[in-house]
Amino acid sequence: MDHDKIKQAVQLFLEGIGEDPARPGLVETPDRVARMMDEILLGMNVDPKEYLSKIFDEDHEELVLVKDIPLYSFCEHHLLPFFGKAHVAYIPRKGKVTGLSKLARVVDGYSRRLQIQERLTGQIADAIVEQLNPYGVMVVIEAEHMCMTIRGVNKPGTKTLTSATRGIFRSSQASRAEALALIRREGNL
Repeated sequence: MDHDKIKQAVQLFLEGIGEDPARPGLVETPDRVARMMDEILLGMNVDPKEYLSKIFDEDHEELVLVKDIPLYSFCEHHLLPFFGKAHVAYIPRKGKVTGLSKLARVVDGYSRRLQIQERLTGQIADAIVEQLNPYGVMVVIEAEHMCMTIRGVNKPGTKTLTSATRGIFRSSQASRAEALALIRREGNL
């Protein structure tokens, strides 16, 4: 990232909204924002598919589900955050499984960039298909968008749900229903 350009943009933004960038509380704001962008948008500098390069050979061809993965992203339309959780399910083919934390890293890698939720959901599913070649993948994301909460329609608490299905989760209602039931389930099995 070009920190100097970000700092210049923040300075211009502050001036544009009628603020004084030389005011004591704002003097360091351009630098803070530039450094913050490294954190918030860290996914722009990684290829999340690489997280799935570590594969284990395990005699398992049944559903694997990691649910309630926290995610934070940045809406490319309004430059406001959206946040929520992702649920990632896949059915390994020929015992090709990956570490559970790798699925969470893929979610982070794609969400920590300028995004829209619909694309994010599909990118996660496609990366898993490409790297693991499973029988199927399902990704469900539920998120609250600050562009709906603090502006526009002003509807705090509104959640947007998106899903992406690949392979058997598209062709088998039973597989899809099993994954969705487990995602919805609260508490102990």
